[in-house]
Amino acid sequence: MKKILLFLLFITATIAVNAQELTNGGKLDPRQAIMDVRHYTISLNVDFSQKSIDGFTTIDVIMAQPTNVLLFNLLDSLNVSKVLVNNKVQQFEYKDNKITINLDKTLPAGKASVKVFYGGKPHVARRPPWDDGFIWSRDSTGHQWMAITAEGAGGKLYFPCKDHPSDEPNEGVDMFITVPKDLVVAGPGLLQNVTKNGDKATFHWKTNYTINNYSIIFNVGDYAVVTRKYTTVNGNTVPIQFYVLKEHLDKAQHHLDIFEKTIHEQEKYFGEYPWVKEKIGIVETPHLGMEHQTMNAYGNKFRYIKVGGEDYDELMHHEFGHEWWGNKVTAKDWADYWIHEGICSFGDALYIREFDGEASYIKHFQRVAFGIENKTPIVQHPDMDEEAAYIGDIYSKGAFFMHTVRYVMGDSLFFPAIKKFVTSPKYTYDNLVSTDDVEQFFTQEAGRDLKPLFDMYLRTTDKLEIDVKQIQPDAFVIRLQNMAIPLPVDITTSNGTRRVMINNKGTRVISTTLPLIDPNTFYLKKVIFE
Repeated sequence: MKKILLFLLFITATIAVNAQELTNGGKLDPRQAIMDVRHYTISLNVDFSQKSIDGFTTIDVIMAQPTNVLLFNLLDSLNVSKVLVNNKVQQFEYKDNKITINLDKTLPAGKASVKVFYGGKPHVARRPPWDDGFIWSRDSTGHQWMAITAEGAGGKLYFPCKDHPSDEPNEGVDMFITVPKDLVVAGPGLLQNVTKNGDKATFHWKTNYTINNYSIIFNVGDYAVVTRKYTTVNGNTVPIQFYVLKEHLDKAQHHLDIFEKTIHEQEKYFGEYPWVKEKIGIVETPHLGMEHQTMNAYGNKFRYIKVGGEDYDELMHHEFGHEWWGNKVTAKDWADYWIHEGICSFGDALYIREFDGEASYIKHFQRVAFGIENKTPIVQHPDMDEEAAYIGDIYSKGAFFMHTVRYVMGDSLFFPAIKKFVTSPKYTYDNLVSTDDVEQFFTQEAGRDLKPLFDMYLRTTDKLEIDVKQIQPDAFVIRLQNMAIPLPVDITTSNGTRRVMINNKGTRVISTTLPLIDPNTFYLKKVIFE
């Protein structure tokens, strides 16, 4: 797991030096705040020779109040030729990555449909997946191979949208993607049909669930589709589909064996796979990987490590974990990005616990602790954009924090609680969440106030300060210096290791040797000896 931490830190460093403003979120424009996006229809022809796209996107919305202006996001590397609102041509301005539609008369509150015709050469990713854009490539047999990464840039990378984490299309997406007939399009949701016309083929993909904008992408390649049935933890049958390059077809079955083990483990801790009405999908890509709802990008080239003596793909496990943390449970503001990456990374550690034991899990987090930079709180101010929120500690410190919460609550409360959160209608699918929601939920499930713990580890860069004062040759007083609530702490003395409840008033401990505080590293801490 050390490799994945280095990989994630490299991601952060690379994104930081990108000069191009490929980000989304931030303060929501009032002209978009009154708009609720319900559905996208994206119909595009992909021209590999020109590395271009051409077609239209229809955006179905519900307006909360009348308006004379509609605003959508689209990177201005493209060209917009026409805009219709409720089938009527409207005047528009397209600049600064925005389409501003100045309506010829007031649009009443209620349902509306906006159709944007556009095309051109979409932004090309320079170092995918560390920056976003289209990837135009070829496999080793010479076939065209195309992918899209859009987590930072958002959907506006190639289709007009309301590009803000607070709004997802509740009624899903229809995608009609036309490519040369010898290629295959892999997309989110369910494949409805493939229509061939001359030397072209159009793939119609449809989602039945709400979906975040950066998951609305497609991949194109010389794919074979390897399928097997999977029975979920709740007894539902859902297909696993692997869109694998034909040249790697011989590797698919073993890879799916590994993948199926990952699915079982994620379901054990987080409940049933979230998209049982669609599919469990992965697609081979020319970049390392990315979470995309029901069609995770896989580019790890079948490189495995051993966990519990068996093959394990750590990157695939992480990206697939986002089906729960990021896709099913979705933060309403990028300020709460740690919910996606931190809890998902905690899930990676649970795989180690499941198949290599508790001791390996403990060692994993001892290594994680050394990699936490702790320069910036992982929950900062609201209305952040994705680039500002994307720091390495949302992975490592976010995961470590859940490790701490597990310890403080104890397994009998913690594991049922985390599954309850990720399976509750209150916090999933259409209902977006914040750090406050997570804090209040775990406080309720713990039966005690956890806010000071959340505040310290998520909203500051402070560490828990534990004072050890020797008062007699064989007696010590141990107390918390900067925490208002009592916390359990493992203390190793001459009599062995035991868990002691410590508060800011102090607890007396008898030992003929200097006490060792928190030997298994459940806290990010500073121990002060007097």
